[in-house]
Amino acid sequence: MVEFALVVPLVLALVLGLVEIAVVARTQMEVVNAAREGAREAAASPDPSDAVRAVRASLGDVGASARVSVRRPDVVGRLAEVRVSLPHWVAAPFFGGVRVTITAKAVMRVER
Repeated sequence: MVEFALVVPLVLALVLGLVEIAVVARTQMEVVNAAREGAREAAASPDPSDAVRAVRASLGDVGASARVSVRRPDVVGRLAEVRVSLPHWVAAPFFGGVRVTITAKAVMRVER
């Protein structure tokens, strides 16, 4: 019984750590996808606000807290670049949480 009482908290901490890692990895993939959507829109549309809207729409509810920067040259064939930064709280229910910033960058060639 004593060994069980000593091992259970360690196993629970390990499981919760693995779940947090999975959540951060999923959020990273969502941010990368949102940056790609923004770069696709920036490559096709000369208005940078269209790319920002595409990023925020791709992120859904958390899109409002994302910081998006768009760099789009006017020359066809040059690279349009979109950077997305999203604050994320790790272990928020426990210990007050730790804030990490998840970032992604995507580039595509300007089409028109």
